[in-house]
Amino acid sequence: MVGKLLILVDAMGGDKAPHSNVLGSINALKRSEGFDIGLIGDSEIIKRIIEDNKFTSSRLKIYHASEVIVGEDEPIKAIRAKKNSSIVIGMRMLKEKSGDVFISSGDTGALLVGGKLIIKSIDGVDRPALPAMLPTKKGHVLLLDAGSNTECDPQNLYQFAQMGSVYMKQVMNIKNPTIGLINVGTEDRKGTANLKQAFKILSESELNFVGNIEGRDILEGAVDVVICDGFVGNVILKLLEGAASFLFGNIKSILEKNFLSKICAFFIKKDLKAFAKKFDYEEEGGTLLFGINGYIIKCHGSSTAKAIANSIIKATEIVKSDLLEKLNDTFKNNETSKGY
Repeated sequence: MVGKLLILVDAMGGDKAPHSNVLGSINALKRSEGFDIGLIGDSEIIKRIIEDNKFTSSRLKIYHASEVIVGEDEPIKAIRAKKNSSIVIGMRMLKEKSGDVFISSGDTGALLVGGKLIIKSIDGVDRPALPAMLPTKKGHVLLLDAGSNTECDPQNLYQFAQMGSVYMKQVMNIKNPTIGLINVGTEDRKGTANLKQAFKILSESELNFVGNIEGRDILEGAVDVVICDGFVGNVILKLLEGAASFLFGNIKSILEKNFLSKICAFFIKKDLKAFAKKFDYEEEGGTLLFGINGYIIKCHGSSTAKAIANSIIKATEIVKSDLLEKLNDTFKNNETSKGY
């Protein structure tokens, strides 16, 4: 990657916008070099927040957007009607190469639709996917799809595996990522007709496919990439979020129960914080939308300034990895991507 990167940030998307988005951008500039940030949104509001925080830098640019796409908007209509929204302007700039990556905490549906309509999918990719990076005993596992495609055919699942494998190689530096297909059992004959056909395609592919895995294998770190349709993936993701909240809530109650437990908590406080950090979305930052022919990073809707800053730092690493070039090479023609 040559030259300084321009990271485009949707200042208006998300529950805590615009303050968290602007403050997160400022924090990222203070933390690291090698990139500029372009904040897209209501210029007067953005300027006021920057002035209130007494921050000045030539690395921070502002691009005015007079409209905002909100969660109540129907994605396709909003993308077509709100031409001056922060999401549409950001995606147009990305398409025109006026920026290297676009980061938003806005509506997931609008980002997926905008990505497909404005930037377009990578040639050969049938359906873009929403990934999720989850902690495991051995490190991290990439879950695909986490919610953007509730119904998938075997070819979709194979393409998710291809994209996941390339990502783990380029960004996570895993030489030969292992792929697992979520099923109700590990035996080859298990599952629906779609899963059986996907198993066959993956088994005959160039990927390092280890076979079917069950839900309990995910956090054990059985594989590097977990493949499933978006319905199953979203259930897994939300269940893990709920389980983490339940677990940490109960641990906190136990450790605050009496004087003796509080003393014990003092000695294990550091280890508990390190463990909780693994499940903190703010640490991981946003997630890249797979299959779009441009770098779009979706952040959690309730992202804080910390989450936005981490997403920006992460975005620079993804762009420098040349991931998009490798994905285009993988899907350079439909015949190559069929895998059978």
